[in-house]
Parts: sequence; C-alpha cells; structure tokens
Amino acid sequence: MKTPKQALNPAFLKQKPDRKEIELFKQEFISLLDKINDTESEEFHKNLIIDFLNSVYYKNNHYINTYGRTDLVIHNEKDTKSPVGVLIEVKKPTNKSEMISKENLNAKAFQELVLYYLRERKANKNLELRYLIITNINEWFIFDAQDFKKLFYDDKKFVDLFEQFQNKRSDDSSTNHFYKEIASPQIEKVKDQIPYTHFDIRDYDKIMRNKDKEDDRKLIALYKFLSPIHLLKLSFAKDYNELNKEFYAELLHILGLEEVKEKSQKFIVRKSQGKRDNGSIIENAINELDAMDKLSMLSNIKQYGNTYEDQLYNVALDLSITWVNRVLFLKLLEAQIIKYHDGNKKYSFLSTDKIEGYDDLNSLFFQILARKEDERRDGNLKEKFSHVPYLNSSLFEPTELEGYTIAISGLQDKAKIELYSKSVLKIKGQVDKRLTPLEYLLKFLDAYDFSSESSEDIQEEDKALISASVLGLIFEKINGYKDGSFFTPSFVTMFMCRDTITRTVIQKFNETKGWECKTIIDLHNKISDIKEANEIFNSIRLCDPAVGSGHFLVSSLNEMIYLKSELGILTDREGKLLRGYKISVENDELIVSDNEYGIFKYNPHHHESQRVQETLFHEKQTIIENCLFGVDLNPNSVKICQLRLWIELLKHTYYITKTNRLETLPNIDINIKCGNSLISRFGLDENLKPILRGLNISISEYKEAVNNYRNAHNKQDKKRLEQFIKEIKTNLKTEISKNDKNSKSLFKAKKELSDLTAPDLFERTPKEKKALQKKIDLAQKAVGKYSAIIEEIKNNKIFQNAFEWRIEFPEVLNEDGDFIGFDAIIGNPPYIQLQSMGEITDIYKKMEFETFERTGDIYCLFYELGNNILRQNYFLSFITSNKWMRAGYGESMRRYFVEQTNPVLLIDFAGIKVFDEATVDVNIMTFQKANNQHNTESCLIKGFNSDTMKLSDYLNQFSIISSFSEKSVSSFVILSDIEKRIKEKIEKVGIPLKNWDIQINYGIKTGFNEAFIINGEKKAELVAKSSKNAEIIRPILRGRDIKRYGYEFADLWLICT
Repeated sequence: MKTPKQALNPAFLKQKPDRKEIELFKQEFISLLDKINDTESEEFHKNLIIDFLNSVYYKNNHYINTYGRTDLVIHNEKDTKSPVGVLIEVKKPTNKSEMISKENLNAKAFQELVLYYLRERKANKNLELRYLIITNINEWFIFDAQDFKKLFYDDKKFVDLFEQFQNKRSDDSSTNHFYKEIASPQIEKVKDQIPYTHFDIRDYDKIMRNKDKEDDRKLIALYKFLSPIHLLKLSFAKDYNELNKEFYAELLHILGLEEVKEKSQKFIVRKSQGKRDNGSIIENAINELDAMDKLSMLSNIKQYGNTYEDQLYNVALDLSITWVNRVLFLKLLEAQIIKYHDGNKKYSFLSTDKIEGYDDLNSLFFQILARKEDERRDGNLKEKFSHVPYLNSSLFEPTELEGYTIAISGLQDKAKIELYSKSVLKIKGQVDKRLTPLEYLLKFLDAYDFSSESSEDIQEEDKALISASVLGLIFEKINGYKDGSFFTPSFVTMFMCRDTITRTVIQKFNETKGWECKTIIDLHNKISDIKEANEIFNSIRLCDPAVGSGHFLVSSLNEMIYLKSELGILTDREGKLLRGYKISVENDELIVSDNEYGIFKYNPHHHESQRVQETLFHEKQTIIENCLFGVDLNPNSVKICQLRLWIELLKHTYYITKTNRLETLPNIDINIKCGNSLISRFGLDENLKPILRGLNISISEYKEAVNNYRNAHNKQDKKRLEQFIKEIKTNLKTEISKNDKNSKSLFKAKKELSDLTAPDLFERTPKEKKALQKKIDLAQKAVGKYSAIIEEIKNNKIFQNAFEWRIEFPEVLNEDGDFIGFDAIIGNPPYIQLQSMGEITDIYKKMEFETFERTGDIYCLFYELGNNILRQNYFLSFITSNKWMRAGYGESMRRYFVEQTNPVLLIDFAGIKVFDEATVDVNIMTFQKANNQHNTESCLIKGFNSDTMKLSDYLNQFSIISSFSEKSVSSFVILSDIEKRIKEKIEKVGIPLKNWDIQINYGIKTGFNEAFIINGEKKAELVAKSSKNAEIIRPILRGRDIKRYGYEFADLWLICT
C-alpha cells in the first residue's frame, strides 16, 4: 500500500502548484467534506465526486459521468466518444458490507470493479485505461490498470471464464455468479500481489480548514494525485527540458537576435537591418568593437568570418554569450541562496537597486565572484554584495577575447531598448516603455522563477519556472542549428545513457574482477568491498565527441549517481553509505527522496541534511572530474557545456560548517575541449614512449598536473598549471611531428639531396652527370612535395582546429603513453551532407575514414571515429539519421558495422518524429568494439508515445533479435521471422525496380522548392486559370512520403517547366 505522495512521479511531485490552484482545491474540498451525508444515497455521493473533480480539475477537458453499469468514469478527453481512462466504483459511506478495506480487498466492490475492467478491456478493446478506483467518498483505493492487466487480463484461464460468462455460455450468467464463483477465487489467489494507493479524506479536514499556509504543503501530494496529470497519466511536462518559448523569444530580443525559418530548418541570426535596436546587447557590443577598432587586435580574426561585418557580429555574439552565461548562472545561484535561507530576499543580489549599470555588473564578475571574501578590496562593493560567495570558477575570469576586445563594462549604459511585443513585463503590467538593456535584462529575469530544484513547495508568486535544462536548450538552439545538430529529447538521452552506462559498468566490473555478471542486480549481490567498487566505478571514462550543450553528459552524470545508488556503493566522504534514501532519474532530473518518499530539501542547520548535500556535491564532482569528457567544434557550445556541468554542481552546493561559506566549484572546464573531433594530425597508434623519455616527462606527471588544475583555488596556481599543461602538449606535438610520415619522408629526401649535391673528388662523365641530375631533380621534387604538404597542414585554417585525441586526454593513456580509449561513447553527432561542406570534405577524405562517401553524411564519420577512440570490448551509442540503413551511401557504413563492430542494439524510429525542429527520421545504434556476434536486439518503433510509456518498456514488449551479417550490407531491415520469410518470397518471385523496362530521368536541380512545388489548392487555382497548366503540373512524392510498403501522398505538385 502506498500513500498519494509515494505513488506520484517524484519529478511531478517536485513541480510547484500555484497558490491560486491550492486555494481552489481547499475551497472545493471543504465544500465536499461539508456535503457528505451518511443518510443519502450512492447517487447523491456520485454527484458530489463529479462536482468536486470538475470544479478543481476536469471541467471542459475530460468528461465525467456514469457509463453503462459502471458508477463513474473519467474520459481521456472532453467528449463521451473518447476512450475511458478511469473507472470508479462508488459505495455510500454506510455500505460497509460491499466496501473493501485495507484488511479485506476481496469484497463485492472489488469484484464489481474486476468485471467492469474486463468488459472495458476485453469487450470494448480499450487499451487506454489508466486507473481504477473504489471509494465510499471517505476512503479511496486506487489501482493501476497495468497491475490489473498482469493479475487479471493476462491470466488466460480467468479470461476464458469471463468470456464464457459474458457470452452466456456458463451454467449461470448472473453477475452474482461471476462475483462469487469467478472473480472472488481469482482475487483471493492474487490479493497479496495487488498494489494500491490509499487515503482517507477525513485525515485532511483540519489541514484544509486552518489558516497556516505552511501546512498547505501537506496538501500538495493529494492535490496532484487526483489531477488528470496523474489519474490519466498525462504528460506533466512533455519534457522537463521543454523550451519555454516566451522566455526564449524575449531573451533573443534582448540579445538582438531572432529565429528565422529556412526551408524546414530554424536558424538563430542577427536581427534584420530594419529591426535592430542599438540598445540590444549584441548591437551595443558591435558599435563599441567598431568604434574602438578592436578587431585589429585579434590575430585569429579569420575564424570569426570572411567579411568585416561577419567578424563584428561573431565576435559580439561570442562576447554576449559569455556575459549572458554569467548572468544566468548567477540567477540560478541567487535563487539557490535565497531558497537556502527560507526565501529571505535580502540575499538577492541581481537587482536593479544593486546593479545600476554595466560597471557594477563587471565589478560583480571580477571583484566579487572571482575573489575570496577576505581578498575583496573595494569596501562599498564588499558591503553591497556581502552575501555573494567566492566561486573559484573560470566562468568569472576574463576570457582571452575580452582581454583583446571589450569587457561588459565597455557597453553603453544609456542606450535604450524597445520592449518585446509580447514581453512578460507588459503582461504583468510592470513596465510599458523603453528601458536600458541592463535594467530590461534584470527585470525580465526577475519575472521568472529559477529555483526549480525545489522540494514540495507552493508557487506563491505568479512566475514561470526556468530550469537549468531549459537554459541549456536555449543555448543549444542559439549555437546548434548552423552546425546541423538538434536538441535530443530527454526520453532518448535517459534511455541511451542508462542502457549504455549499465552495459559499461557491468563490463568494467567483470573485466576488473573476473566476474561474469549479466545484470546490475548480479553486480549488487557480488560487491563486498565498497571502497574498491567505487574505485572501479570511478575509473570509467565516457566521452561525447560532439558535445553541444552537454545534454548527454548531464544525463550520464545523473545515471551514474543513480547506478551507484542501485549498486549500494553511494557513500559520503567518510565512506558511510547513504542509507534510507531513494535515488531516481525522472524526466532527466536527479530526484532524491527519503524513505517516506518526501523530496529531499537541503537544510544547512541539520546534520543529516548537510551530510546528504555534501555527498551529492562531491559524488557529482568526482564523476564530472574523472568520468565525463567532451569535445565540440563550436567554442560557444564548449562554454555552454562547461556551464551546464557547473550548474549541476551548483544544484547541490552547500555551506561549509566551519566557515559558513559556500563550497567552491572545481575547474571542470579542462574536461570539455574545443576542436574538430574528426581531424587530427597524429595517429592513435603513435609511439610516445621514446618521446616521453626524451622529454623527461611521465604520463603520471601529466595526469597529476591536470588533477591539480581541477582543484587549484587561486588564479596564480591555475595559470601556472595551465601553462605547464600547455608546455607538455606543445612538446609532445612537436616531437610527434618529427616522427610524422611526411616529416620522415622530407628528412629522407633532404638527406638524399644533400648527399647528391655534395662535392665529388673525381670528375664525372657526361653520362654520369646526366644520371646524377635526374636523381637530384627527383630529390628536389620530393623535398618540394613533402614541404608543401607540411606547410599546407601548418597553414590550413581547418587544421588549426584539429583535435589531437592522442594527447589531449591523459586519462585515456596508460603509463607508457599508449592510447587505451574511452569506456563509453554517447552522443547525437551532427547531420550534414558531406558534399555540402566545401573544402573540409576533402580534408575528411584525407583522414582515410573507411565510411567516407562524398554523397554521405558526416554522422557516418562520427560512428567510425567513436569506434577508433573506444576501448576494446566497450560500448558506443549514437542517435543519428536512419538513412544509412537503406541508402546507397550507407553501404560502407553497414559494411563497417558488420565487419568492425558488434551491434548490440538497433532502434529504428522510422516515421516517429523524435526532434521537434527536424523532420529527419532517426535510429539509435549501440555497438560494442568487439567481433560481431550476429545477435542484435532490434526494434522498429510504431505508435510509441513517450508521455505514457518508457522506451525500455516498449523494447521489452516488441524487440526482436536480428543477425546482421554480410548479407545485410545491402540494407539493414528489422523484420520478425515471419516478415523475413515474406520478404524472401517477394524477392524470389518479384522483379527489382532497376530491372523494369522503364526510364527514370533526373531533372534540373533548382534548389528553389518554394517556387516549383505547390499544394493541391494552388494547383486547382492554376488549372482553373488555364487548362493547359494541367499538362505541366505533376504529382510529387518526397523521400519522407515513401513508406515501407506504400506511400502517403501529401497533395504536393511539381511545376515541370
């Protein structure tokens, strides 16, 4: 038996209800309590329930009424034609003989409910039942329809008996016979297995009527339990990371950006000329950069664009993202500190009364947050920001770009900006005029609630919540679309991370300990040494080679904490287990609750609460520092990923007991690096042993320097270590370059030329001179050739972004400097056609990828790269376009999977739309770096709804085993055994399209679909104007319209001119 609080999804429980919602609930609940009358009929009490549920939640959205012989039902939608979602059996308060109790479930009310369930599920074929309820209006018993399915519907003998009764084939077709002879024995058999939720509304009477608002928190669970979100299993947030479009649009406006749609894709761009506002952050920065001629200070200016205007914009965008990153991080910090002090607003510091201009903001960044409390020099600032902690984060150190160009204090304070047309400030009636951009930004942010990491609380102010995940999504959108990447929904990242990390953890323990565990439960039962188990777990190295905003790394972090808890090895810093707490991941958020399933809330004055908070902080720190790595080509994405990981630590930062100061943040930025993952000068098999000996450097020293950098607590130490690490990498690159095959060939050619041109002791004959000259010419040509190659690599701007996997992460090198590889590779690499990428495509070809096809896609190269940097016997999981499964360009990819990997999981989403902003069909491929075992769990997704079902549950029901072998190189098709036999028959008797006697022509590619492809309405209009138009208008099918066994015509037509 569960309480309402225990039955709720913890992530839903965490979401704050509004004060006005709770007040309405209380008002209607008191009215319900007051109207209960023991002498009245069952019908009377049914109406009370209908009135209560409609008044608080269901009216206009979900129809509630009687239904056949069922006392009450709640429909999934607002009309009677929609499927029934909830069945309710109502008894009057005095009918004790038929009402169930905690001691006796096998009473008539339950027997009736079983009958109504079977009629609805079996006879009416309703697959959308969510819950079943029995109530006498005081006591409520709630059962999950999934449990009824397992205990009743899936029992074939019992269902056969029901069908005999239903079809009047049994000796007695009375309902009494069903209750006593069919339902009752089955209930008796399974009664100890029936889970349910129970509450008594009388227990809430005093709380409802008292005036103590603090007591109202005790009502949150019940309020949410009876809501449509819970009882109808609706999405309480389609995705906890779902974009707040209003916040996003207004933030873009303040920055000076806008979202535009080109074809089917959205891009973030600078506002068009007529819409620009000099007060916006980007325009303000552009004006200052231009006026002060700051671009002339940048030696690498070409990386910001080819034209002066492009360079101005991209430098301003880079600076603006840095500044806004800091402000948003501080907004989360401010909300956290205020929450730790019970909502005391004196701890607020991002307000217009404390920050009057950009100079104040700059001072907050560098004179307060970047300095320890006792090192702050300015007395006024020190007093004004006395509650702001020192963070030790490189986020609050001037960037190199700021040093060469402008700090935020260089912006004009007095420039004004027009309010966004749908501004939250207008809606709230706070402001209706032009504001200075900083005042606008601060007031805008203050109109939202950033304290999303809450326990059970009521939203007292009318403010929308903005989570850390939403901020990550916003910046992913700002940076990602030009790179061909898309934000991955949480149901996908959660599944991929849990599945892949679980496989990795099991493999790591088996490999280290010589075990043969198959599941996490097996591991849990094997582990005896908790300290050793943590050391093994913390040795896992996971990388996302196209990290974007860091969504996969954040998901991985949460899953690793969860798995430690499941293994029973989650301990505090003294090694004491964190007992009595439930750790879960819901909607991509880490949820911590105590044994009573109350959401954990940090209280710095409570010893046990302090211990839990410290444990969560330092476990996150350990995993981020030791286990999580990422690379991205876009420097702004790298900044945002670093910010996301800092935010994850910020969620569990704590006050140090002795000093009453917040724990500082480690320098985790060193794990997230900028570069082109696909391009490198040095092979992974380069021998570093002689180079390390020659340089007198050990890998241990390199690793130690990196570790010391993470934990450096002052700027001087950080700079010194940064320089030392840079020198190690520079020296390694220099020495490896000398051993490069081109360098060796150049050295050999130069030596040969030197030998050939050395003075002779004796005069040569004309014939000998001619032969010598021929050799000299060849040697000179070789010198010129290899010199040109080396110079091209040195000077080619593409190679400036090369990422050297061989040396960048010492964590995946052994003591001899050999590249061992990562234990897990997870991500969502970009989808870009290689032929559209210009000169860099030729560089990718030179990298000698086996999967390179000029007509192919860049994600294929990421699969191969991932396998190359993966440790033997470990796992990669990517979500990518599924075109490689059947397209011509995918043949080399399919061959690579078959010959070079062991595919363990393939999920094809086919026509299911996974990304909100993209029409691309996708798949999840997980493979092991091992010999192909031809045993791939495969699933073709059909009719999946992530709101009501977990992807893992869908797989358990519908996946099959496929054997992808040499025969599969022509195409990867997920078919059951029956479907395979049908396919083989068709292929045996059918004629392939290429062998038909028809001509297939390729027309002119205009690249202007908007002009030449029209809908049916426009076609009818053109034909009405002239019947001759019909001769040049032809129906068209796009790739997405072609389905597996037919097509879906989208009523689109091509003008054939």
